[in-house]
Amino acid sequence: MTTFVQTILAQLRTAVRGRVWLPGDDEFDQVRRPWNLAVEQSPCVVVEAADADDVADLLCFASANGVPVATQPSGHGATGRAEGSILLRTTCLDSISIDPSTMTARIGAGVRSGELQRAAAEHGLTALPGSSPVVTVTGASLGGGLSWFGRAFGWMADSILAADTVLADGTPRRVDAADPDLLWALRGGGGELAVVTALELRLRPAPTVFGGRQLWAGTHAREVAEVYRTMTETAPDGLTLWLELLHFPGSEPMVAIDSTFLGAEHTARDLMAATDRLPAPMTDTRAVMSVADLGQITAEPTNPGPGQSRGELLTALDDRALDALLTEPIAPLMSVQVRHLGGALGQPSDSPHGPLTEPYAVYMFGVPATPDRAEEIKVKQVDLATASPVSGRKPITFLSPAERLSDALPEASLRRLRRLKDTVDPNRIIHGNFGLSD
Repeated sequence: MTTFVQTILAQLRTAVRGRVWLPGDDEFDQVRRPWNLAVEQSPCVVVEAADADDVADLLCFASANGVPVATQPSGHGATGRAEGSILLRTTCLDSISIDPSTMTARIGAGVRSGELQRAAAEHGLTALPGSSPVVTVTGASLGGGLSWFGRAFGWMADSILAADTVLADGTPRRVDAADPDLLWALRGGGGELAVVTALELRLRPAPTVFGGRQLWAGTHAREVAEVYRTMTETAPDGLTLWLELLHFPGSEPMVAIDSTFLGAEHTARDLMAATDRLPAPMTDTRAVMSVADLGQITAEPTNPGPGQSRGELLTALDDRALDALLTEPIAPLMSVQVRHLGGALGQPSDSPHGPLTEPYAVYMFGVPATPDRAEEIKVKQVDLATASPVSGRKPITFLSPAERLSDALPEASLRRLRRLKDTVDPNRIIHGNFGLSD
C-alpha cells in the first residue's frame, strides 16, 4: 500500500466515529477474517460502524475517494471480493424491536438469527431462521435465505417489509412498497445495490414447535433415506425434514433425520411414525422446543473455521439420487445434507430468484485441512453432483466462492439488477460477496 493511500485511509479515523483498523494495527488480521477461514480476503481497511449515520459518513468518504466498500456483518458468505476494499462491519447495529400486535420486527443489520429468535419467542412468534443461530438475519435475507419454516412461509427475503439503507454516495434511503424496484432487489438480490442498516420483517405465530434430531449408525443409511423420502412425499407444509449423512474425523459414519414441526407433538409424531419402524436410533432429541433453540438441532459450529462447500438443487430424490449419495462413503466430506423444499417456497415470490420449484436441495461440506484434501473434497463434490439429478440453479446462500450470481439468478433478474446498479451506484462503490458484473 502506497504512503498516499495510507494517508487517505488514515483520515477515516476522523471521518467516522466507529473503530478503524489499518494493516499493521493490532487486531487487523483478526478483524479482517471471514467466517470461512479457507477464504483469504485482504481489505485495505476495516471499519466497525458505530450506527447508521456512521455508515452514511463512511460511504460519503468512500465515494469521494473512489474506494469500494464491502459489507460483511458477520463474515458469512465471503468470497474474497473484499480485496482492496473498505471492509464494513455492522456488528454494532444490533437493536431489536418487536411489535406483537402487528407481528413485525425492526432489527439492525448486525442482529444474528438466534438473537431475533429469542426476542420473538417471548411473544409466541418466530422469524424465518436457518440452521445456524450466528448468521445475521440481514445477510441471509439479502441472499434469499432458506429457513426451517420456508415450506410454510417461503424465502426469508419474502418477509422483508421495508429496509433502511444507505446508497453509495452516502444518501440514506428508506425502501418499502413505495420503492418497489429496490425492495424487489433487496429481497434476495445479493446486496450489491445499497448498504442495509435496518430491516423491518413480518413475523409468524409459533405457539408450539416440535423438533430435533434422530441419529442412527451409518449402516442404516439406505433404509433411513428410504423412510425419509417416503415421509417427504406427503409432509404438510408445517413439517420440515432434512436428511443428514455425517462422517466426523475419528468416528464411524452416521445418518440423521432433522425435523421441525409448527404444531403439536402428537401430530408431529404421527406424521413421522415411519421412523418408529426403523432400528432404534442412537439418540432422539425431538421435543417441544422454543423457536429460540432451533440452532441446537444441527449444532453447527458457532466459531469461524475453514470449510469447502457445494450446494445443488435436486429435481427429484429418486433412486438415482439415493444411489449417488449412498453407494459410496461420503468421505472426505464431513457432511451431506438433503433438505426437503416445496410448499410456500414454490409459490410466486416478488424476489430476484422467484419461486424455488425444485423439491430438494443438497449441501456438501468438507474441511480442507491441506491442499491435497481440498482437491479430494472438490472431486467428491463434483462426482456427487454429476451423478445426481440437479437443476443447475441454486440459492445465493448455497454459492461457493468460485461461483457467480448467474449460477443462482435468472438472466432476466440479473439484467434488472444491473440496470438498478447503474442508477444507484454507477461508480461501483458497493461490493457484494458476488458481483453483478462478474
